[in-house]
Amino acid sequence: MNTPLATAVARPSLRSRAPGLLLAVAIALLAWWLGRRLPLIGGPVIGILLGIAVRNLFSPDARFTPGIAFAGKQVLQWSIIALGFGLSLTQVAKTGLESLSVTLVTLTVAFTTAWALGRWLGVHDKLKVLIGVGTAICGGSAIAAVTPIIKPDDHDTAFAISTIFLFNVVAVLLFPLLGHLLHLSDLGFGLWAGTAINDTSSVVAAGYSYSHAAGDYATIVKLTRATLIIPICLILAFATAVREKKSGAADFSLRRIFPWFILWFLVASAIRTTGLIPAAVLLALHDLAEFLIIVALTAIGLSANLRRMIASGPRPILLGLGVWAAVSVSSLAVQLLIGRL
Repeated sequence: MNTPLATAVARPSLRSRAPGLLLAVAIALLAWWLGRRLPLIGGPVIGILLGIAVRNLFSPDARFTPGIAFAGKQVLQWSIIALGFGLSLTQVAKTGLESLSVTLVTLTVAFTTAWALGRWLGVHDKLKVLIGVGTAICGGSAIAAVTPIIKPDDHDTAFAISTIFLFNVVAVLLFPLLGHLLHLSDLGFGLWAGTAINDTSSVVAAGYSYSHAAGDYATIVKLTRATLIIPICLILAFATAVREKKSGAADFSLRRIFPWFILWFLVASAIRTTGLIPAAVLLALHDLAEFLIIVALTAIGLSANLRRMIASGPRPILLGLGVWAAVSVSSLAVQLLIGRL
């Protein structure tokens, strides 16, 4: 029987969380500042890299653990909810409907390739899901969204985000060059970049380096693609619930496993869609969401075991390369088939 006293003892207090939470926030502030000056890399990636460096160079002791765990889980969910205020579902659905067919094909290709190639390479299931989701939908944000559902090890999350970042950088440099070599139109390149490059910042960088029209279109396509994280999270939550039930987990509970933060994300998006929130407030909420996700990913970096990441070898990176290549080629192939190129 859980008494109030037992619950209070079992649940870490704010005081016990303070050291780790303050450490994550302090590093995140530095990452946010550096991210503003290095937008190609971005604050979230810098945060997770700094977190990994601090964890493996200085090894924070056990008093930091509760706060780091809180930031890597609860703050992560808050950041996803806050992101909802920056996404108008009506606008994205209206302007991105014509890109949906290409997006759905690339999504299917990403998950199929992640499963088949990951199995062949011997990459375990949770890391396959993280790399597949990150490549298929929206990079680090998608990985952050599914992490509370599938509960991977923190070093797996760090590895997946680092792998996705590597191919983001390659895409920003390579896509515009290939687009010109293939003589893609502005809309054709925008659709390609929006469906085949992972993070929004990298889509924007590649799109606008090609042309202003390509950048505008790529951004809209990317926002449409980002909304697919909602059904993907629900599917993963259901699959996780079924797996736990079959395994006979003693603490199995659909209510516990359901990603309630996704519903709050939808509420935030619906509020944004009404147009009732002033632009200045929306800008502040966007900045808050950006900073919260940096704090959360910094905490994940602070929990990551670099030795275990290195021990994983090149297979996860090869998986990321294979999935990314399959998505890039399939996007162009579908455009060719439907006469968009």
